[in-house]
Amino acid sequence: MSALNLYRAFTVLAAPAIIGYLGFRRLRGKEDRGRFSERLGKASQSRRPGPLVWIHCASVGEAQSALALVARILSREEGATSLVTTGTVTSARLLASRLPGRAIHQYVPADHPAWVRRFLDHWQPDIGLWIESELWPNLVIETAARNIPMVLINARMTARSFANWRLVQGAAHELLGCFQQVLAQSEADGERYRALGARQVAVTGSLKYDADPLPAGTAELKRLAVEIGDRPSWLAASIHPGEESAVAATHRLLKVRHPGLLTILVPRHAGRGTEFAAILRADGLVVTQRSTGEPFAPNTDIYLADTMGELGIFYRLTQIVFVGGSLVRHGGQNMLEPAQFGCALLYGPHVHNFLAIAADLSAAGAAQEVRDASELAEAIGALLVDETARAKRGAAAKRTVEAGRGVLNDVMAALAPELEVLARTPNSAANVVGRARA
Repeated sequence: MSALNLYRAFTVLAAPAIIGYLGFRRLRGKEDRGRFSERLGKASQSRRPGPLVWIHCASVGEAQSALALVARILSREEGATSLVTTGTVTSARLLASRLPGRAIHQYVPADHPAWVRRFLDHWQPDIGLWIESELWPNLVIETAARNIPMVLINARMTARSFANWRLVQGAAHELLGCFQQVLAQSEADGERYRALGARQVAVTGSLKYDADPLPAGTAELKRLAVEIGDRPSWLAASIHPGEESAVAATHRLLKVRHPGLLTILVPRHAGRGTEFAAILRADGLVVTQRSTGEPFAPNTDIYLADTMGELGIFYRLTQIVFVGGSLVRHGGQNMLEPAQFGCALLYGPHVHNFLAIAADLSAAGAAQEVRDASELAEAIGALLVDETARAKRGAAAKRTVEAGRGVLNDVMAALAPELEVLARTPNSAANVVGRARA
């Protein structure tokens, strides 16, 4: 029996365990209580008439990348609707406020054959666009079985993921064979997909270059700017567990030479705020926790911005940004978001999810790698005292983003053959039923 058949059989038998696991996640706030049935393939909204373009994103980063793509497709296909699926509560909250009018969000069903079929029976997509790298075998196979064309967009594959897929080469070949095209972020990504059996691979680059700048509330931005005043400051963005201690150590090292220093810390997951606050206070630091409404004080060491969807405010408030997920083995976070605002960038050694972007920014002189709190403090200290160097690095960051733009145009050109089907299908929901029964 093949690895995929074993997987499919296992997921059928494991249904009670999967439900139990999802229930445990719901208790911890990692599943949406009000929309939990969507994870079992039960739609909470009706399918609108006409063509439907389904775009699947794993989480917040992928969803952020997909927003411009959703808007461009809906602008091109005036009678179409876009269904965007994700698997996390944070991504759902992001999309709730940023999706255009003809776009619908649903949680992706857990990868059980019956729940996947229920999802596909209801939504009957005309095309499936998968963003980056999350391939759920049952969802891929069941979609392909209905002759729904699929394209893997913004595709990336780390060396570690490639090595793992090589262990089940046959399964990788079968799954990737379900996609009409793979549009890779880099040549290295493209070569890995080709080696695993993808049939048509093109390198179009990263959609993150064409993403809109993160939004910010004008009134709150002005209020915080007044509170911070002329204090020297830096931002530790998208910080993961294990990195908060390095941020604290960096602050202590810097404060010796920069009295009044303010460190702004934004956790990757807002729910970690209270945990981070306790750790930082145990280090003897004065912490203002944004989510609890604590007042900002002149002696605040760490402004802990543990709220959702406000990172755009803090990228506009600071000129020096360390991008987290990189001092721990997470793989890094998106450095292009602060680069859009002309921030001088720093990152740790673990950026395997953003290797090409990190290389572009470093080659341009926009970003610098640091290995630990000591190197981070040294790099930030140099930028705090050298306004010219800070501005030069920030300008290089902006130029790098501008130079990388145009990926969305290339992606849309590559998608043209699949999207042409929508133009010839005025009532495509009925046609998908016909394809599924054929």
